[in-house]
Amino acid sequence: MAIRIGISGWRYKPWRGVFYPAGLPQRRELEYAARSFASVELNGSFYSLQSPESWAAWAEQVPRDFVFAVKGPRYVTHMLRLRGAETALANFFASGVLQLGRHLGPLLWQLPPSMAYDRQVLDAFLGLLPRDTRAALALARRHEPARMRGRTALPAGPNRRLRHALEIRHDSFDDPGFVRLLRRHRVALVVSDTPGRFPYAEDVTAGFMYLRLHGDTELYRSGYGDAALDRWAARIRRWADGGEPRDARRFLDAPAPAAKRRDVYCYFDNDAKVHAPLDAQALYARLAR
Repeated sequence: MAIRIGISGWRYKPWRGVFYPAGLPQRRELEYAARSFASVELNGSFYSLQSPESWAAWAEQVPRDFVFAVKGPRYVTHMLRLRGAETALANFFASGVLQLGRHLGPLLWQLPPSMAYDRQVLDAFLGLLPRDTRAALALARRHEPARMRGRTALPAGPNRRLRHALEIRHDSFDDPGFVRLLRRHRVALVVSDTPGRFPYAEDVTAGFMYLRLHGDTELYRSGYGDAALDRWAARIRRWADGGEPRDARRFLDAPAPAAKRRDVYCYFDNDAKVHAPLDAQALYARLAR
């Protein structure tokens, strides 16, 4: 089991000369970030399908034990709104994401703020998600030939487990049935810290935890002070040890499934003022003590 602390994305102009050394070529920023953190959220995949060449290049630039969290396409979450998503998912997995191989970590699905909880729609979508790379490859083979011509990569390789995490942003998800649904599908509910902007819950719904820290007091812009980082370090230790914080905020008033240990993935998304990489380093230092 592992605790991985990282950042959401890595290519930000204000970080140059602050987090990244002055003069570091842009093409080497991922290499530098991957040596500074155990994981990074790859979020370009949210905005558009990436090329097979890009996926392969990213895999080549990171250390052996590094993993990417990959953000699923907004076409699936924000445009299709999870309905009729099988072909779009096939195109996504055919685009080359499986070329990450051992570096492919959890897949993040972020729902739009306007999307309310619909049990039937969500249940059907979660049932489509592949749980290992063999299933993802089978799904990828059902891609759209015309649209994906010359833009596919279907690599053979050892079968690896796939994990999925869901970030919600509508108050209607405050529903015990939603938590039970995630547990049945073994999909992690993202613990999303958004200074009161979006719903917050810490229900444990899978064999791992996925945290996104968007800012302590101001969304995307504020950093985390010593007290806040100490608090997050303590909570992460509890989850990693198989427990829960005593004051955990839940949608379902029921204990988490028993576990000896859990993997924890935590990403800072407060990048606007270069807080994210510095906060991530400070949190990791606390957990390494």
